[in-house]
Amino acid sequence: MGKKLITALAIGLLAALVGLFLRQQGLLAPLEFVSWQYRVAHFAEPAPSSDRIRIIALDQQSLDWGSRENGLSWPWPRQAYEVILSFCNRAGAKVVAFDLLFSEPSLYGLADDAALVAAMQANGPVVLSYTLGADLTGRAKAFAPSPLELAGFAQHRAWFEIMSKAKATLPVDEIACCAALLASISGTPDQDGIFRRMALFDLYQGQPVPSLALAAYLAGGGKMPPLTLAPGRLRVGDLQVPLDRQGKSILNFRGPSQTIKTVSAAAIIQAELQLRNGETPAISPAEFNNAYVFFGLTAPGLFDLRSTPLDAIYPGVEIHATALDNLLNQDFLQDAPLGWTVLLALLWAGLAAVLVVFCQRAWQSALLFVLLLPLPLVASFVAYGRGWWLPVAVQDLSILLALVGGLAFNFATEGRKKRYIKMAFGQYLHPTVINQLLEQPDRLRLGGEKRELSIFFADLQSFTRLSEQLDPERLTLLLNEYLTAMTDIIMAAGGTIDKYEGDAVLAFWNAPLAQPDHADRAVRAALRCQARLAELRPGFAERFGFELFMRVGINTGTVLVGNLGSNQRFDYSILGDGVNVAARLEGVNKEFGTPILISAATRHQLSPAFQVREVGRVKVVGRQEPLVIFEPVAEGEVPLSERLIAFEQALAHYYQGDFAEALAIFTPLAQDDAPANRYVARCRTLLANPPLAWHGVWEMTSK
Repeated sequence: MGKKLITALAIGLLAALVGLFLRQQGLLAPLEFVSWQYRVAHFAEPAPSSDRIRIIALDQQSLDWGSRENGLSWPWPRQAYEVILSFCNRAGAKVVAFDLLFSEPSLYGLADDAALVAAMQANGPVVLSYTLGADLTGRAKAFAPSPLELAGFAQHRAWFEIMSKAKATLPVDEIACCAALLASISGTPDQDGIFRRMALFDLYQGQPVPSLALAAYLAGGGKMPPLTLAPGRLRVGDLQVPLDRQGKSILNFRGPSQTIKTVSAAAIIQAELQLRNGETPAISPAEFNNAYVFFGLTAPGLFDLRSTPLDAIYPGVEIHATALDNLLNQDFLQDAPLGWTVLLALLWAGLAAVLVVFCQRAWQSALLFVLLLPLPLVASFVAYGRGWWLPVAVQDLSILLALVGGLAFNFATEGRKKRYIKMAFGQYLHPTVINQLLEQPDRLRLGGEKRELSIFFADLQSFTRLSEQLDPERLTLLLNEYLTAMTDIIMAAGGTIDKYEGDAVLAFWNAPLAQPDHADRAVRAALRCQARLAELRPGFAERFGFELFMRVGINTGTVLVGNLGSNQRFDYSILGDGVNVAARLEGVNKEFGTPILISAATRHQLSPAFQVREVGRVKVVGRQEPLVIFEPVAEGEVPLSERLIAFEQALAHYYQGDFAEALAIFTPLAQDDAPANRYVARCRTLLANPPLAWHGVWEMTSK
């Protein structure tokens, strides 16, 4: 067992290492992303902070309204944003953050830009956006974004250097100078094009600059909180944000698009115009009171739609709003430590390998696949609920490889053992017993062991005369048919054929598999063999000229059982005095004219399902101790017949030495009962020659 355990652990270790290597190479990312989608969908729900954020969407409805009511085409004149800013200021919004580039002068002239500048100055604070890149082109701008005062950045500059971009597409100077902050909107998706993470700051020309979400928080808070960068953490005042190796944070999505309350830009403009006209607005400014407001594009033709785990079409502005929501609610997710992933992969793989290697049945191995493979997913759901991204794919792959490796090991080793079992037992065990051994090979102890068995010994009456009168071919045919019929019954009862010796059959029960009812099985098989032979007897007589009669002796006792012989040739056989007793009982049948005799040990273990009568006490050749012998008459819980009761009474008188009374009772039974007939003759002999000492034992003089 120790060697097998070590092998299983080695299989588990190898499986985990392969899984971790494939994860390191990024080959498991597609599977991981699929499982992540289910986790996000399960846990997505609005947080208390979600109600503090509003999105004004320039959607298709707004474009249609502008075209229909005002003859506007895209891009809109910037005076339209003055109306929106005025509404937000009237409502008491904390900040308005534009996820919209103003990188070129207005198509409607300088006055249009001036109108936006005036609106920003009157209705601030306003955050404007820009994009970062390595190869961006455009007009040179005099106004550049101010870097964040980020404590600890100098110590970690090398960590983020790869993020730095040298160029930016900035707002025109006249507008940019009026913004409370300029913010980067240059988020990048994962390798499959889906946004799962967002950086709260980017690097522009080697200096940290805020993202739109962070800029909205900073501008809307009034006083600038201290910012500190630590390993794996960004502190924003009292708030902490977990960072991955790329300086990004895992987004905790609240739900599908528009989970964060979204209002059409056209509706906001109409509401502000209604307020200016003294009318009741369709949208109350109170809904935007003290809110962080994002303005972004959601119309399909404006090309600011992204993919997220929850939705293949998700407005980019909602990703920024989600990042701010996570910041406010302090529930960004974070990657589980690498050590956790490695340890869990090793534990799962080791457990799977050990369990499957020690499985003995196919259904147990199949059950392991069903039970173990979902466990990493369950663990990942639990981890998600506690704010962690625990990788699933590497754990499941480690389990799968361990299970497959364990099965391969079992096939190589247990398969060899099963082939050995088939070779060793196929000739003398019923297929159902073989199948049980194949499923539970450890129940078989190869070699010798002492075990209590019920032993069946059968022989044909007058076989010597029969073999002398039949030619070899016909004798072989007769024996094969007879032995086949008897063997089928014995095997169907779960018996093991030890050997055939001419016409004799030696079989036993309770090995190699344990059979608590072995005595019942042996006696039942004997009764059915006699019944089957009675059916075959007329046919044998017609074809071969002989009526076949069989005698059976059954004994229960402890004997040596196991594979006996050499490495090249062996038999699964039994040795011991119990075997000799069964053979002697078969011979005793000749004295009493009975078809089946069983020992007291067998009788003691029989269930009430058999009708049995005591036949006598005998002393067989080769044994000093007398045996009490019984004849199984029938199977079934029925009362003894009057004749059997009378036989018992006569036998009791015989044991007491009252031969005259015994003779009187045996005589009417003797006509159609062979044992009673034998006792009639025996009683007459004893009456004629009374014994000097009487012990009730009938001594056999031959085997």
